[in-house]
Amino acid sequence: MSSSFLQVLLSGVATGCIYGLVALSFVLIYKATETVSFMQGELLMVGAFAVLALNVAGGWPMWLAVPGGLVAMVVFGAVLERGVLRRAIGQPHLTAVLLTFGLGMMMRGSVTTVPAASHSMHRLDLPWAGETLQLGPVVVALEHVAVIGATCALALALTLFFRCTKAGLALRACSENPQVAALMGVSVSGMHTLAWALGAGLAACAGLLLAPITFVHLNMGLIALKAFPAAVLGGMSSLPGALIAGIFLGVVEALAGLYLPEGSKDVVPYVLLMLA
Repeated sequence: MSSSFLQVLLSGVATGCIYGLVALSFVLIYKATETVSFMQGELLMVGAFAVLALNVAGGWPMWLAVPGGLVAMVVFGAVLERGVLRRAIGQPHLTAVLLTFGLGMMMRGSVTTVPAASHSMHRLDLPWAGETLQLGPVVVALEHVAVIGATCALALALTLFFRCTKAGLALRACSENPQVAALMGVSVSGMHTLAWALGAGLAACAGLLLAPITFVHLNMGLIALKAFPAAVLGGMSSLPGALIAGIFLGVVEALAGLYLPEGSKDVVPYVLLMLA
């Protein structure tokens, strides 16, 4: 294999990991609440800006701004569910879908009102940003390695959460059969709040990992438009399937960019979705 092919392949895996994390947030919310959230891209963008604001405007060191921003997004997801999204319970599914779309537009509009956020691109001062790693003849971007490593760590953490904690087991029970889970003493409404909080946290993690690659800007959340096909290809009910489908789409997209005419890679996720 040529070094250029390996570099493109690694780049595709890293991009696919980001697709997979956003797809995980789609699937996690859908399994628990049967709602398709169309604000995950905006949550990704707001999460990256939250860390940036804490670091630049708040003066927090990056090692503190990162967990602080992620925790803020988890709390934000829970507040959205408690204060707004819960009103859609018992309403037609389209009501909740349109509500998430409207909330996403509100988040985007709120960021747009800040001139420094809407008129320029920003780079998070992460330790691995802009660094490279030499592996024989292959030069690897360290941010790609960080994305893959962080995705593996998050996948392991989620696995342990769902298998080894009471909250994780309760959320699994609620996603399988909320009526039976309620009879067993599980708070279904509480699990809905937890699902939205985790979904917001996962989207923010994806935004944080994407930031060193594409910078932090208003349109970075558009990557969710490519992550959603991964969630659908993974089945909308399988967390591992969403992650695997995301990585698959990232690799195929990268190879399409290498071997097919310019612009072809942007339609790959939707072509695969139609063929599935």
